[in-house]
Amino acid sequence: MAANKASRPLTDLSPSAPIRLNRLIAEAGLASRRGADQLILDGEVSVNGKRVTTLGHKVNPQADRIFVKGKPLKPQEPKVYIAFHKPENVITSMDDPHGRKTVADYFHKLRVRLFPVGRLDWDSEGLLLLTNDGDFAQKIMHPKGEVHKTYLVKLSGSPSDQQIQRLLRGVSIPQGGRVRALKVERFSQGSKQYDWIKIVIAEGKHRQVREMCAKIGFDVRKLRRVAIGQLRLGQLKKGEFKVLGPKDIQKALSSDLPLAGKPQSKAKAKARKKTTKTWSKR
Repeated sequence: MAANKASRPLTDLSPSAPIRLNRLIAEAGLASRRGADQLILDGEVSVNGKRVTTLGHKVNPQADRIFVKGKPLKPQEPKVYIAFHKPENVITSMDDPHGRKTVADYFHKLRVRLFPVGRLDWDSEGLLLLTNDGDFAQKIMHPKGEVHKTYLVKLSGSPSDQQIQRLLRGVSIPQGGRVRALKVERFSQGSKQYDWIKIVIAEGKHRQVREMCAKIGFDVRKLRRVAIGQLRLGQLKKGEFKVLGPKDIQKALSSDLPLAGKPQSKAKAKARKKTTKTWSKR
């Protein structure tokens, strides 16, 4: 397995440093911090069998036994957000009854439970998010969140302008109904037999990109997700991952996409041409 590129040690993802008791109670969802202070003052909180009535008392969430109103405190796990470059031939699941390789095989050392945000097909690669934050996952996956997903796709031939326009207008796929691309760009790879396109979608339905390409007459030879919202795969190699910070999380939730066919300035067109050349070398 490739080495990870976590922004901090994996052992730091599960907190063990002392924190204020009122904060821990608040993070467990039992009360606000002010309400937690009142619980402490009222003698409703005990630590390791001793009643605590002093505000500012610190505890170790991993080692101390904490009870609130006679019931054990179960603090929420720290929220963790991971960007992972999923290789091909890996299942987007944390377990598989048939013993096939899953994304969980890359996270044995993590001391928090994670789940994938959405999915990438077994035969696809690229950016996959994992987290233990259900609200975040819902915002990424639900169409109302309007979080765009960007893919590079190697096709079994070169699509015409009319075929690309059909993707933009919309096609019907077997397990998703009518879907459309928000943006499609053609990229040359120096091959007359195959061509690459960059396609941006919002729905993310099962095998959506592959089915859309099949509708215009092409098989997908290779599919790589390169961005979710404004969060890009970047230099992560296959099998590598990194822990996301607040700015990265906001990028994942944010999409800034010009409408398909909207005229671009000369500066943007020049930048786009430069990007195309960069991708063509891959």
